[in-house]
Amino acid sequence: MAAERARAETTTQIWNDPNAKPYIRIENVTKKFGDFVAVNDVSLNIYRGELFALLGGSGCGKTTLLRMLAGFEQPTSGKIYIDDVDMADIPPYERPTNMMFQSYALFPHMSVEQNIAFGLKQDKTPPDQIKTRVGSILDMVQMRQFAHRKPHQLSGGQRQRVALARSLVKEPKLLLLDEPLGALDKKLREATQFEIMNIQDRLGITFIVVTHDQEEAMTLSTRIGVMNSGQIVQVGTPKEIYEYPNTKFVADFIGSVNLFEGNIVEDEPGHVLIGSPEAGTEIYIDHGISSAPGAKVWVAIRPEKMELSKARPDDNGRNSTPGIVKGIAYMGNLSVYLIKLDSGKEVKVTMSNQRRAAEHAIDWDDRVYVTWHANSPVALLS
Repeated sequence: MAAERARAETTTQIWNDPNAKPYIRIENVTKKFGDFVAVNDVSLNIYRGELFALLGGSGCGKTTLLRMLAGFEQPTSGKIYIDDVDMADIPPYERPTNMMFQSYALFPHMSVEQNIAFGLKQDKTPPDQIKTRVGSILDMVQMRQFAHRKPHQLSGGQRQRVALARSLVKEPKLLLLDEPLGALDKKLREATQFEIMNIQDRLGITFIVVTHDQEEAMTLSTRIGVMNSGQIVQVGTPKEIYEYPNTKFVADFIGSVNLFEGNIVEDEPGHVLIGSPEAGTEIYIDHGISSAPGAKVWVAIRPEKMELSKARPDDNGRNSTPGIVKGIAYMGNLSVYLIKLDSGKEVKVTMSNQRRAAEHAIDWDDRVYVTWHANSPVALLS
């Protein structure tokens, strides 16, 4: 664990270091298919040893960007550098990359061992080295006992491990994963996420993962690039993306959020005050945002940062608003409350179930007050 913490600290510092040298540089890359712009003027730096996630909905351009890194698509304009080498004239098979496809693309007539060894044989690797490297990677993904089975004799999770092993056995400098866990059920997907993290940590290979699953990106990655309509709209650590989204889109796309429209009443260095008829209260935030008085803003508050109470709080008319409980979803470890505010706006409030459900003090149709701390909201200008 100490080694993992040390590596995490080193990796965290590197992209904040203005003198650090990126391993991957994507400079003003655009990709068009006819009149359709799949990737629009994207620039991005990724550092050696990162597990970087490209996150976005279907059609946002994340897989196209990954395919350009792999060499399967050529940019319409812009440059891609890997380890300071311009990739423009380098074909896929000569790039220091390997790609794990969403479908896994295993050869059905080959055993697990043969599937993993295939790329090494194509490269004319000596047989003794193939045996050693395949054995080592089988142990790493815990699949040695299945070495002689065919893909159809394996579970979805086992096939996923074989595909990962085949991608890793050639020891690429950069591994590209396109929706690697999409075919797995929730429990297996969660377990496999940690396996991928452990393997990446042990090998030190730079990983770039494409996913539409916010939870997967948050769990796996050192940093996330959120994509929308062919552009990267925010890059940051999982914590930065979740706690400090820079747009309404990012706030709404990552996790669950309550958004209130309002106008700035006061904007001082130490606080901002926002009037919001939607919220039914003035929203006080304990930091300024440097915007003109009267400017329209949206305030994002995560459901778990809100609290419910039947008692009227001493709030001075700020950060507290009344409503009626219109729904309760019991999720086991937590409950999600749907509250219809007096303003007509519906919000979600998440509360952990520290007591048994029967002992909860708040029930359907109860009149409650929704409150939040002054450092919980984030004010967004767009």
